[in-house]
Amino acid sequence: MATHAVVPNEKNERILVGIRDGVTGQFQLVPKQEAVVSVFDSNFLIGDGIWEGIRAKNGRIQFAKAHLDRLFQSAKAMMMDLGVSKAQLLAMLHRTIDSNAMDGEPHVHLRLVVSRGLKATPYQNPKVNLGMPLIVIIPEIKAADPAVSQQGLKLVTSHIRRGPPDVKDEMWNHISKATDVQACIGANVVGADEALMLDLNGFVKTCNSTNFFIVRDGEVWAPTKNNQMQGITRQKTIDVCRANGIPVCELDFSLTEVYGADEAFCTGTFPSQIHVREVDGRIIGDGKRGPVTQRIQTLYAQLVRSDTERSREEIQQEVQVRAKL
Repeated sequence: MATHAVVPNEKNERILVGIRDGVTGQFQLVPKQEAVVSVFDSNFLIGDGIWEGIRAKNGRIQFAKAHLDRLFQSAKAMMMDLGVSKAQLLAMLHRTIDSNAMDGEPHVHLRLVVSRGLKATPYQNPKVNLGMPLIVIIPEIKAADPAVSQQGLKLVTSHIRRGPPDVKDEMWNHISKATDVQACIGANVVGADEALMLDLNGFVKTCNSTNFFIVRDGEVWAPTKNNQMQGITRQKTIDVCRANGIPVCELDFSLTEVYGADEAFCTGTFPSQIHVREVDGRIIGDGKRGPVTQRIQTLYAQLVRSDTERSREEIQQEVQVRAKL
């Protein structure tokens, strides 16, 4: 779990979890030990739900619009009416942060989980669901372990493949992570940090929990969107490259081109960018963080800072205005 290794914080034992009950429609904050879900919940019974991993700095949600857009897009694709607007859900996130006195914390991670909701009986058809979806917000103080950033990641290629959109669309941020978990287990068995996953044609796609990039001759290569996780940090990384004169292209590439890359790195909401030192026993470049990766990290940190230095009112207004378009 190197990509998500954290500095332990004892405050996380006393968190209040935000819960919007789908039957009553009430939102309340519940102590961690009392935050429970019914055994008749759709997520528990059949893994029918979606989620977001979100960062917040000093009470400001990082890339709020992008995260809410992705969540609502997945919900619409799955015919799931959340029963709240994007602005209302953003207010719930803010209330959860404030109730936990985390508005001054620079390293807050929020796991936003949406289940289709309570069922009258254990059955897959949404027709037996009662009320609206259940919304759960779990806030924790999570600073990334600096040792991992210095050391970099060891990856191993998995035999588990990224599937096409007509099976389970990888663009959904779906609760069912069975394929990713199996790939992760395979990496654990051989002592790797993450599993590198290919598509059905053998082209490189993502890791089991992060997106993947390589650098060759100063040019950043990102796998195409086909069979690709809809990574927000992935897109923001591409955006900062294009805005700052770093050549970047999206294309299909093979493991041979990964092994011969000058640099490689993974991206995700929690780790931002973290360099890859080794893939399948092959050292990438000199095994250290390369200059292109380092520059991208700096530019991305500046983008995060400019986004989270805005007032909550500005962020809320952006979500409300864009939601009407």
